Amino acid sequence: MSGRLRLTLASWAATLLAACALLPLVKPASWVVQAAFLLAVQSGAGALARRVPLARPLTVAVQALVALVLLTLVFAREHAFAGLVPGPDAFRFFAELLEQGGTDVGRYAIPAPLSDGIRLMLIGGVLLIGLLVDTLAVTFRSAAPAGLPLLALYSVAAGLSDDGGDGWLWFLLAAVGYLTLLLAEGRDRLSQWGRVFGGAARGPATESTGASAPVRTGRRIGLLTVGIALVAPLALPTMNGGLLDPAGSGVGSGSGGGGTISAVNPLVSLRDSLNVDEDRQVMSVRTEMEDVSDLYLRIVSLDDFDGTTWKPSKRSITTVPDGAFPTPAGLGPDVERAEISTTVSTADWYGQDWLPMPYPPSGVDIRGNWRYEPVGMTLVGDHGQNTRGLTYGVRSLDIRPTAEQLADASAPPAALKRDYTELPDSLPTLVSRTARQVTEGATNDYDRAVRLQEYFASTGGFKYDTEVAVGSGSQAIARFLRDKEGFCVHFSFAMASMARSLDIPARVAVGFAPGTPQADGSVSVGLRDAHAWPELYFEGVGWTRFEPTPTRGSAPSYTVPDTSDSTVPDPAQPSEAASSEPSAAPSSREGCTLEQRRLDGDCESEAPSAALPTDGDGPRWYTVLAWASAGLAVLVLPLAPMLWRLRTRAVRLGAHGRSEAGAAAHVLAVWDELTDTAWDFGISPDESLTPRKAAARIVRLGRLDPDAAASVHRVADAVEQVLYAPRPRPAVGPADDVRRVTAGLRSMADRGTRLRALFAPRSAVRVVWAVSARWAGVRERALALRPTWRPTWRRPT
Repeated sequence: MSGRLRLTLASWAATLLAACALLPLVKPASWVVQAAFLLAVQSGAGALARRVPLARPLTVAVQALVALVLLTLVFAREHAFAGLVPGPDAFRFFAELLEQGGTDVGRYAIPAPLSDGIRLMLIGGVLLIGLLVDTLAVTFRSAAPAGLPLLALYSVAAGLSDDGGDGWLWFLLAAVGYLTLLLAEGRDRLSQWGRVFGGAARGPATESTGASAPVRTGRRIGLLTVGIALVAPLALPTMNGGLLDPAGSGVGSGSGGGGTISAVNPLVSLRDSLNVDEDRQVMSVRTEMEDVSDLYLRIVSLDDFDGTTWKPSKRSITTVPDGAFPTPAGLGPDVERAEISTTVSTADWYGQDWLPMPYPPSGVDIRGNWRYEPVGMTLVGDHGQNTRGLTYGVRSLDIRPTAEQLADASAPPAALKRDYTELPDSLPTLVSRTARQVTEGATNDYDRAVRLQEYFASTGGFKYDTEVAVGSGSQAIARFLRDKEGFCVHFSFAMASMARSLDIPARVAVGFAPGTPQADGSVSVGLRDAHAWPELYFEGVGWTRFEPTPTRGSAPSYTVPDTSDSTVPDPAQPSEAASSEPSAAPSSREGCTLEQRRLDGDCESEAPSAALPTDGDGPRWYTVLAWASAGLAVLVLPLAPMLWRLRTRAVRLGAHGRSEAGAAAHVLAVWDELTDTAWDFGISPDESLTPRKAAARIVRLGRLDPDAAASVHRVADAVEQVLYAPRPRPAVGPADDVRRVTAGLRSMADRGTRLRALFAPRSAVRVVWAVSARWAGVRERALALRPTWRPTWRRPT
């Protein structure tokens, strides 16, 4: 099999293996068989064009034309001339299919059904990547850059796929395909030197049937590289922010909308807007609600707790209902309610993917591309839609349950209780133990929830302080319960976790606390009103707000006991957060109205901490060192061949000993540098030639000028003196001669050759040879140290 054909097969296999990463995105996976066949035809067309041979651009054009005809035959046969030649109708049909595919991608969750539009996107994308790989690796004989389109194909698939832990398999397949391509190119280049000598036979057979030594070495290096790539991430330190980390995990809705909402903490999208020194107005709100102290604007709920962070579960999203929204889950007919209308106007600079709304919404009047998530009853922007400069109306329910209705609530549905009381095994036992101690003597879930709220808000001795570090890992809640200092994120996350430990369904809501009433009847919501609070579920009422954070927001009326000595703040009165005079106590530092925030520069901001939690105890020194080393390695590794050559050149052409032995070693080192420099510029060394003939070959192939040619011959004469003369004459200025030769080779080479000689010198392969030789020596010494005695067994007579 010729080298070009072997490279063609390797490029086809590498593209197909990398395309396997797309398999989890759609069902069924039958498209990959069709893509493999069409890709083989495209690659075969390229092989035939190179066989003619055609010019390289013409070869690429032939392959692109064949790919277009194949796609026309499969997808647009009825719209083409003679079923093969695409015309204007065929191209219009392709555009419609692609538009349909984009719509289907945004409509369906992964795995999406295999519609014609999605099938065209998949097969067409694979053919395009295959054309790029074949062009780089086979037509232009440069397999290394062909890894870039393969990486792009794998990265797109890995970024979209929710592989559930099988991502390593797709990476392994893509890596094997790329290494196969590299080995095929290396074998093809090696075969141009002639028959590969693999060494003497080690057995009685006279001919070895195994792979040659370079091929075996390449395979070993490839397997070692893939193994390191798979295992190294397990040993590197992670950068997860911990329990209160806003980054969460997974991928967000992004600009494409998608069919699901992935598990990304929504505080990330608030971070850039909230993390400022100046308190700016985010929204202006007008509402029919009489008591604006209950006007919480909810963005999204966090219901998935993995022991490290709270984040929203991955939910399916649909189109926004045209009329009234469905009744909230669990809300019974006996609970008093009133529908109110609220108009929200957002600032031009405030861009949030999630729509702030009072909870629960019963309808919304808004323009733009928005999708509805029915479980959390939230709206999320689609195709880049956000809240920047919007004015929209929301109809919501003002639910007014009584304490008796909450206390008499029946057990929640089994499925809901299972999903919203789940806690990880890594959660410290201090959390559940404290929850049981605080709620000891309570007779129902409502009493337990109220006692948890009172514990955090007043009786537990907690202090509100935005300067407290958030903490990380599963011990963050336990640390907060011990230190009793934090802000709304600490309080809401801790109360929700403790409620779940008591088998009360709980989640965390993120949004804005009630803003500041203005003289014109509107309510101004600023950056420092960003807030988080827990929501607990009671059958017959649904998801119910609680307020454990001291001095922030207002405690709901249904959580305030009738006794006059209750320590829970009266909901009819403004909380300390809206006090007219700032307090010096840590729990009251945030108690400023909007006017005071504008006049006083001493009011601290909660929002930056709530929106951008930082690592609790700060990164450890070894974590910083490890990541700094990894980043330095990423920067240095591509430049390693160049740095090695610069160092080697400096050593070879540098100072040397004054003795005869030192001078001789210096001449031989200079000769090695000369031959390696010529190799870097494309003149491969020939060890079978004498120094004089090797010098003539360098002068001829390098097209050197007379001065540089004379320098080459002077160095060759000095080498022959060292090797053959009884008393060699001292050489004068061999290092300067090599520098003149280098300048001559550089002046005659084109730009590509000069860049490769600098950044990817061919002579750098000597490092691999040296390592291989040293490993072989170590292996031989290890084998020599093994005991040679073996027991002999005799067959009985």
